[in-house]
Amino acid sequence: MKKIILYLFGICSLVSSCIGEEYFGQSSFGNIKAITVSNQASNAQILNDSIKVLVEIPAGVDLSTIRLENLEVSSFATADKNAGDLLDLNTPQIINITAEDGTTYPWTIESFVAAENPQLDNFDLNLWYKTSTDYFEPGADAASTIWGTGNPGTQILNKLATTPFDLGIDNLAAKMETLDNGPIAGAFGTPISAGSLFTGVFNSDNIDPSDPEAAIEFGTPFAGRPEKIRFKFSYVPGPENKDKDKNVLDFGDACDIYALLEVRAGGKTERLATAWFRSDVTTTELSEKEIPFTYGELDSSFPDYTRPADEAYVSRDSANFVLPTHIIFVASSSFDGANFAGAIGSVLIVDDVEMVYE
Repeated sequence: MKKIILYLFGICSLVSSCIGEEYFGQSSFGNIKAITVSNQASNAQILNDSIKVLVEIPAGVDLSTIRLENLEVSSFATADKNAGDLLDLNTPQIINITAEDGTTYPWTIESFVAAENPQLDNFDLNLWYKTSTDYFEPGADAASTIWGTGNPGTQILNKLATTPFDLGIDNLAAKMETLDNGPIAGAFGTPISAGSLFTGVFNSDNIDPSDPEAAIEFGTPFAGRPEKIRFKFSYVPGPENKDKDKNVLDFGDACDIYALLEVRAGGKTERLATAWFRSDVTTTELSEKEIPFTYGELDSSFPDYTRPADEAYVSRDSANFVLPTHIIFVASSSFDGANFAGAIGSVLIVDDVEMVYE
């Protein structure tokens, strides 16, 4: 069954990857598909029409030592810069992309100063785009969105656990619901799909039906130091909480909504700040909630599930001033959904995810 699911997903991925850059003969495409540089404060803005990339860098960063960390170009194309190369973004830099047919495209890379108090792109969750397989994902489009869901892994089972929810007056939110995967999936230890919303990317190359988080690359560039995170939510837990073996648990389901600020540098990831909300309380009306960020190491008063698995925190001194490089935001209708535990019918609605500054 697992092989069948992977095969079907592979077909879907192959079909969708061909859209927009069809290959007939030698390809003339020379686009930058994705780019990341050091100290980047948000996702790069890739402007295909003007062959330009805009990257947001926090004030005070030495622009002469910006390092190219990742560069993805069109299939069969090559670039004259590679990961690890330095870019002096005091002035616009050129990366030449050469298509398979020999056409060269001079891409201009420019920087601009990051906002002092940044917000997440599409934080109000009003923008949703239709995918090539005819369902909706949060964001303006697949290329620019910072948001992901587990839908790419579950839609092959005809399950969409995260969907746009219409609040009226042109106001959309994200609805997450824990769904029954059916008897066949249940027999293989994957009885449910929990609705989820996160900052990051769903990488179909790493899909594993037995591990919902294997294909998720959590986090997006971010360079603010918010005091709190504020959001609106409602939550109704399902009637019967079960583990992956369908045993009824002696405690109810709960939602998880949390944000983590991280510093990623030199191949290491260290936790800078934590804001975590887990609740099993039925909240039928959309309500506003604020959760403070705790900077630095968490003390013994915090539950174990809020801690980084490797206890990797930034140093005590740097916790007082250093900027993060990334933020992870996650919301789920079942807190243990990654282990296929939860209550079918649990519904979480989230809207207006805002960073609160002093």
